[in-house]
Amino acid sequence: MPEASRKTGRKNAQELNLDTLGLEMGNKPPQALDVEEAVLGAMLIEPAVIDEAMDELSPECFYDERHRMIFESMVSLVNEHSAVDILTVSDRLHSKGNLEAVGGAVTLAGLSQKVGAAAHIEYYIKILKQKTIQRALIKASHEILTEAYDDSVKVDDLMDSAQSKVYAAIQNNVKRDVQEIGSIINTALNDLQEIQGHKGPNGVPSGFESIDRVTMGWQKSDLIILAARPSVGKTAFSLNLARNAAVQFNMPVAFFSLEMSAIQLAKRLMTSESGLPSDKIKGGSDLEPYEWTQLETTLKDLSKAPLYIDDTPGIPIMEFRTKAKRLVKQKGVRLIIVDYLQLMQGPPELRGMREQEVAAISRALKATAKELEVPIIALSQLSRQAVQRDKGNGKPQLSDLRESGSIEQDADMVLFIHRPDFLGLSETPDGKETTYIIIAKHRNGATGEIEMRFKSEKVRFVEPSDNLVNDARQIEVESSMNAPYYGSDEFQPAF
Repeated sequence: MPEASRKTGRKNAQELNLDTLGLEMGNKPPQALDVEEAVLGAMLIEPAVIDEAMDELSPECFYDERHRMIFESMVSLVNEHSAVDILTVSDRLHSKGNLEAVGGAVTLAGLSQKVGAAAHIEYYIKILKQKTIQRALIKASHEILTEAYDDSVKVDDLMDSAQSKVYAAIQNNVKRDVQEIGSIINTALNDLQEIQGHKGPNGVPSGFESIDRVTMGWQKSDLIILAARPSVGKTAFSLNLARNAAVQFNMPVAFFSLEMSAIQLAKRLMTSESGLPSDKIKGGSDLEPYEWTQLETTLKDLSKAPLYIDDTPGIPIMEFRTKAKRLVKQKGVRLIIVDYLQLMQGPPELRGMREQEVAAISRALKATAKELEVPIIALSQLSRQAVQRDKGNGKPQLSDLRESGSIEQDADMVLFIHRPDFLGLSETPDGKETTYIIIAKHRNGATGEIEMRFKSEKVRFVEPSDNLVNDARQIEVESSMNAPYYGSDEFQPAF
């Protein structure tokens, strides 16, 4: 069967479905055939109308199959930079074998006589787009209804699918208008006015001054990739970022953990916050009375922080989008962290094609960040070549991002965690703590290296100048300690 015939058959099946559904409901599908004729007629005799119509309309905007074929012929002519009139459109339909299907040249001549005022074309186009959205919503609703009756479909998948179908039905038919530079500059000036006199980051603070000086905080709509080899400290660093935003600045944060359970993450946060040995938090040994006091005191702020954790393993990208939208809308989330990208599930049709699947996940994360206007920090693995490279420095590079080059392309910022001691390049005690946060890509700012220290026993990253003795939380802990324990040899400082 020729390709054109197959396409026509599929479209007829779609329309038949809508017609049948309309009969079942006692209504006919939303349509405006007279307006379709007026638009096509205007395109045949008014060249000025063609660009506007093609910019706003698609073949699906025409309910009548004959009108759709005529519009497609016009589109093909414009794409070839050919003139659009009764003769050229008739010839193009004839070459595709569709001239008789639309009613012959007589129909085209009739359309040219059914032209409303050219000044009304914008109104006609608006009507057709409205009818298209109505039909798309009807079709999506019918599909949702069918799936809802299917007991084999999981409820979570059903909710995700329903939301995606409704969103796609609307979004596919809504185009963002081109904006004049004047209006854009006015908006930019208003934003600039709002931050006048404001010191520090204008985005979501990382809690580390050296990082915030470069980034000015994590910016809206940005996709930030945080990459390193396993066991280097990706999760620890991301938890520090989440904790700092939620506890220090009271900004709601969502943490999607695909690798570790919520309890494991909570214990890491407890270790970092309290300064107690990690083996005691894990239950390796019992806590002393003063350590219980220390733990309870230091966890007060953390327990009240607007930090939300989802530990769904292998979460599908569409389920992630649904949950992210809900968290932003209901909880006012300002920062989303995903640990980690390669463990997410991409579109079902790309399973088995790993590079394409990861590319689709990366694009979806960037699209979600832009749509929700919140920064998304996605953790990522690095390939083995990152540690097999010349041991002279062993610093990771953008080419080390694992499984897909699209991660580098989609990211607004790429951060690497580089620990020389992890590669056997440091032998001194201080050197074992030295860590570099490498900003390898920064679409809206500078790149470079930021030196930090990683206290692995406390699961905390700190600035090089921070000796952790004068930490505010330490003072709070000490003031609440009982005197007998305060000078005890067994006492371990909180930080």
